[in-house]
Amino acid sequence: MAKVESPQVSRRTTRASLNSTPNSKAPQEYSKATNPSRPLTIKDLVFCGESISLDELINSFPGRRAQILELVQFLGPLNSPMIPLFVYGGASTGKTSTVLYMFRHLKRPFIYCSCVSCYSPSILFESILNQILLHRKNESGGYLSAKRCERPSDFVNLLGEALTALIDSLKGNMGKSSPNGSMVYLVFDRLELVREWDKSDSIIPLLFNLYTLLKIPEVGLIFISRASLDTFQSDTGFVEPFPVYFPDYTDDDLKQIFMSNQANPKLYSSFLRSVLSQFYRITRRVDELSTAFSPLFKKYCEPLGDLLAVPNGDMESKLYRHLQPFISLYQNETCTISSQPLLKDRNLRKSVFKKSGVCETLDEIDFHMSTSAKYLLISAFLASRNPATLDASLFDSTGGTDNRKKKRKVSEKSVDQKEAKEQEILMKGPGTFPLERLLAIHQCIASVGEYSLDDEELQNDGLRADGSDSGSMSDILLQLSSLCSANFITKGGSCPLEGSTRYRSIVSEDIVLKVARSLKFPLSKYLYRR
Repeated sequence: MAKVESPQVSRRTTRASLNSTPNSKAPQEYSKATNPSRPLTIKDLVFCGESISLDELINSFPGRRAQILELVQFLGPLNSPMIPLFVYGGASTGKTSTVLYMFRHLKRPFIYCSCVSCYSPSILFESILNQILLHRKNESGGYLSAKRCERPSDFVNLLGEALTALIDSLKGNMGKSSPNGSMVYLVFDRLELVREWDKSDSIIPLLFNLYTLLKIPEVGLIFISRASLDTFQSDTGFVEPFPVYFPDYTDDDLKQIFMSNQANPKLYSSFLRSVLSQFYRITRRVDELSTAFSPLFKKYCEPLGDLLAVPNGDMESKLYRHLQPFISLYQNETCTISSQPLLKDRNLRKSVFKKSGVCETLDEIDFHMSTSAKYLLISAFLASRNPATLDASLFDSTGGTDNRKKKRKVSEKSVDQKEAKEQEILMKGPGTFPLERLLAIHQCIASVGEYSLDDEELQNDGLRADGSDSGSMSDILLQLSSLCSANFITKGGSCPLEGSTRYRSIVSEDIVLKVARSLKFPLSKYLYRR
């Protein structure tokens, strides 16, 4: 049976493991890189395997051509100075893998630090310094770091000294046969997690200010995050990083990813035609889809005697009928919310929400968010993802769909140019919206699905469709304030023309899908797919 393989690299991938890909032609070099007793050298800061071409890099990541070209162009030729770079997007969109493989293509030295494994300031500081100082923690050294560092001020001083010495060494190697340049790149992955363990709220401002504090033109900073840049608020000024957005994969992108390295492409293609469209409405994460597709493909192949057979139309129908009872089962398992102990302390829950950014504590949403807040969260998500010009065709005053086709034809015909401009803006990330648009969308969708109100909402006569009840409006504004405090929605600044505050939804689509399912709300019918 063919195994589902993705060209993407795990978030915790090391330089050594990247050199062990099927295309690698240097197994001896790879074994050297993984030898724990060998002293580290400057060469260990660069991928020791064979370099890959730009075409190979692009082909390894379907749907990421534009992002790869933008990253390569931004880093520029060898030894080109750069301002900080901010790579962001949802989970499992290829951000980390693309950046790591880009350095395999460029063959330039870099330092990688994941905020998943570096879960405290001292661990973060010492991990970076160990790599720059070419220090390996092992038994002979008592598993100690090269430098003990706990204070941010000490980190900046030690980092500046270590980088200066490293850059001098790189410049000394420039005259050799295969120079890798004198630039050193610091890569900080999963930056949004810093807010969970940084009690003083000082580490993120420090990292963003490294460009100004170090004043070393040969140092490049790359931040990778699931949260957008405007969610990282700081009272200190810093050079704003250049943002590169990784959108969710399209269905065509997912087909290319899952079709790679298949022993029987035609058989697996027929399997994808049976399941991909159904799972695509639930999640676009490659890791979740891969987990569901692997056992489903085994079930799909059970009626076959030969796994290399090419199914015809009748056989495909037979295989699908055999598979169909299991699809809904794995759909539920794919989107099951992980069970974790509920936080009983209200203040503790509030602090977790504020620190999590893009809402990693998903189970808290389902257990501690009121029904009206869930609808408001969905409304904000739709307002950030959908072009405003399509509101009239996607929604009506009753939340129904009877007149949608007629309205949509007229709308698409009359506002093509305006929609194209808004689509270009949306491709850069979630858009902002005024309060009036949020309230209009909320009014339309609140009557869709099974909208059961809380007891206290019933006392206020509920959320009426006409929006005339002042208690309902005050309740909505209160819920909006709570969602902003919890970092589910952020304020995106004021528009000079409108003179009002604009908002932005920063939750990922998979979270909103789970919230919508808890309300039995048909989110896919109202979400515009590009």
